[in-house]
Amino acid sequence: MSLQQRVTDELKSSMLARQTVRTGTLRMLKAALGYAQIEKKTETLPDADVMAVIQREAKKRRDAMDEFEKGGRAEMAANEKAELEVLSDFLPKALSAEELESLVRGVITEIGATSKKDMGAVMKAAQAKIDGRADGKSVSALVSRLLP
Repeated sequence: MSLQQRVTDELKSSMLARQTVRTGTLRMLKAALGYAQIEKKTETLPDADVMAVIQREAKKRRDAMDEFEKGGRAEMAANEKAELEVLSDFLPKALSAEELESLVRGVITEIGATSKKDMGAVMKAAQAKIDGRADGKSVSALVSRLLP
């Protein structure tokens, strides 16, 4: 079963179970997938494209949650967190801090990076290996810390 079909099936089951937050989030995701289909001019999206849309939507929720917390809007932040939890069901398991650091260290030695000038090459190689299991901001901070 494709990831896009899984989203549709989950939406149907959440509607039947009357789970309002889950249904609303999955409807939003389905709409975002529809826009991506129109943009790519295709009938169905490959799983990699579906995963990219899900990651983009999850990032929007994380950013909104941070902003609502900074603004003292705990109720809105809680809503964004609930939507993020629904989206995280479709994302691959995130790397732990130790796994991420060992992976980045391996990339640095593999490339032979010696200074911050090599950060772009390290980031490109690390993002390819991480494959969406960590956000770019934390990877960038780690690479910056590890490179002299």
